[in-house]
Amino acid sequence: MASKYLSALSKQNYGSLTKKLWDIQSHQCFICEEEIDLDLNNTNIDHIVPLANKGKDNEDNFAVTHESCNKSKQDANLKIAKILQKLSKIQKKVQSESNKSASLKDILKKYNGSKFEFKNKTEGNALKFSFTDIGDHQTQQAQIFTDNLSNEKSCFIEVPIEYLFHDEIINPRGINNSIGKLIKEFDKKNPQLHLSLARIDNGKLKIFDGQHKAVAQILLGTKKLVVRVFLEPNIDVLTETNTNAGSSLRQIAFDKSIMRQLNNTLYSERVKKYQIEHELKEDNYSFSEQQLIDYFKGDGANIKKYIVDSIKHSITTLKDNKLKDYIDFEGKAKELPISYSAFDKTILSSFVSNKLILKEPIDFKTDEGLNPREIEIDQIVRVLNILADNIYINKFVPEVGTARIEQNIINKKDTDITDEHLIAYRMSKEEVLVNWLKYLKKVITTYFATNGQMIDDNKIFQTQFDSQLWINIENFVKNLSLLPLWKDRSMASTIFSGKKTYDYWREILETGKSIDGAVVLANPLNFMEMINNSESV
Repeated sequence: MASKYLSALSKQNYGSLTKKLWDIQSHQCFICEEEIDLDLNNTNIDHIVPLANKGKDNEDNFAVTHESCNKSKQDANLKIAKILQKLSKIQKKVQSESNKSASLKDILKKYNGSKFEFKNKTEGNALKFSFTDIGDHQTQQAQIFTDNLSNEKSCFIEVPIEYLFHDEIINPRGINNSIGKLIKEFDKKNPQLHLSLARIDNGKLKIFDGQHKAVAQILLGTKKLVVRVFLEPNIDVLTETNTNAGSSLRQIAFDKSIMRQLNNTLYSERVKKYQIEHELKEDNYSFSEQQLIDYFKGDGANIKKYIVDSIKHSITTLKDNKLKDYIDFEGKAKELPISYSAFDKTILSSFVSNKLILKEPIDFKTDEGLNPREIEIDQIVRVLNILADNIYINKFVPEVGTARIEQNIINKKDTDITDEHLIAYRMSKEEVLVNWLKYLKKVITTYFATNGQMIDDNKIFQTQFDSQLWINIENFVKNLSLLPLWKDRSMASTIFSGKKTYDYWREILETGKSIDGAVVLANPLNFMEMINNSESV
């Protein structure tokens, strides 16, 4: 809504108001809080609280901003826009330093939280505590409630953020796009959604549920949060409930990568429980995956899922995995070529069997370096590194990203899109990736068959690859990336326009033509020819 006040100002008076606001704001942009140089920067004056939200059309409700900040602001309310800009800076910093999404941990760190242990004791039906580290020596107490259904004990207390930590075990996910809505909701003084859940772990008060609620309140300036604290809870139950809340019960859905991490935690807890109940030392893994499933009979299907997900999580997060730098774990960004969803549906689903449960002890031949699960993880990661080395590293440019690539080519706005970037982008499309991975897997299975080895498809990666097979795999990937179609810009408006089906690309690779008869490849894909070095193909 246009400002009648500003419209009535002469150019000179508008400039004077700009200078006045600039001085009030200590020469900083209201939104990004970076310096404004009135001689060099274009500026805007805007309402802090929008007129549509009953903001006043006078000087008390004006702020000066960089013109670019005002045009790109994430909310019409400048107060909210400033908060979201602060959050954006934190997120970018964390992403650049750790290649992870920012979480409650990072917000607490930025706002001087997570400093002290929570000193407490239980007396009768009350929890007694104090916050002496920040100068509050008063002994406080809260009534302990016992849940009628679960018998879990908990209490409600107001806690300074200096005493709050993020529970990365039970709730490892980062901050997602829903945070903006919560910030706006809380800014309207609506308190129903405020409450977060916490537990005491080794003297630290850790928030395991409601991290977005906590983040929103902290960003709005809250220094104390009311939390429900669970006392000596069953960690298995809390973790499993959090998992269900993000999947079957569907609150804010957890990313699949986070679900894997939670299931990995649940798997570890089942292993520990098995060891305790069989009086085994914590380094004794003389039992098998199948024995775990048999022992936890009522939970067998879940245990099987936990085992498989723990393998997938180990592959994805292994430090040596170079491909992970090109996977978008949030599923929203436009900087990285492979969404986690596509990575899961194509690479993980193709390489890790959901059916295979081992009957050998978990530590079988570990000392000899021949443990089947360890071989499986290491070899899959080595394949991923071949993909990274030949398709992505020093080729895909995150600053160019994936947004409107084909459209920019059509519009002749593609000067910053190199051929190597285009190749990586196109080869990473889910419907393309799922199809050429079948040929890569054929390179492996055919090699074993040619050498007289009949290997169970589910155990391919648990069988050690020799040096020639690794050469074949690398040659195939190199030759695949050199096919002309990946960098053919004339296909932007046809073959690569929009999202195609799996069958569309299966037809192209099998026949060399699209389903409507357009020639895409000179010949159908022949993986046996492609395992030769690129000079001879």
